[in-house]
Amino acid sequence: MPKQRKTRKFAAHKRMLNPKDDRLKSRKEKKQKTKTYEGKQIKEVQKIPSDLFFKYNAALGPPYHILVDTNFINFAIQNKLDLFTSFMDCLLAKCIPMITDCVMAELEKLGPKYRVALRIAKDPRFERLPCQHKGTYADDCLVNRINQHRCYIVATCDKDLKRRIRKIPGVPIMYIAQRRFSIERFPDVNNAPKN
Repeated sequence: MPKQRKTRKFAAHKRMLNPKDDRLKSRKEKKQKTKTYEGKQIKEVQKIPSDLFFKYNAALGPPYHILVDTNFINFAIQNKLDLFTSFMDCLLAKCIPMITDCVMAELEKLGPKYRVALRIAKDPRFERLPCQHKGTYADDCLVNRINQHRCYIVATCDKDLKRRIRKIPGVPIMYIAQRRFSIERFPDVNNAPKN
């Protein structure tokens, strides 16, 4: 009886590109292409607004526009703080709290446990900011918005979001500490507790 030939199963054998392949060369060439001027490499530096005085933003002034995050509302409820009066106590000026569509969607997704926070967010004193991007991830939405316009104070208690915002110069961060609102990177506030 003759021996049967075994056929190779499709995709059972991993195929690798030859290091001399043309497709790899074009990628390397693209990586090596950098902007040069008279033989010297040009470095691109992010433009910083002229409003910044060291790390402080001189463009901020009353009435302050405050971008509110989801967890900030939740922490304010847990600490039994009224958002509007606490904003006024912290900044000693008129404040306009703003909430994006992504934050509202995030609050709606949290379900009935956070219905009080949703009711507070639907207050007519909050100004709604529409979002044109895809998805409803609130952290990315807030970071993109403050990168475009540095006229906001961001109110959040989220450590990861605070870390991302600290990399952007001139954006103050409001958070809750010692059962009251506190703010960092803001020059004019004497009332806020220091850490």
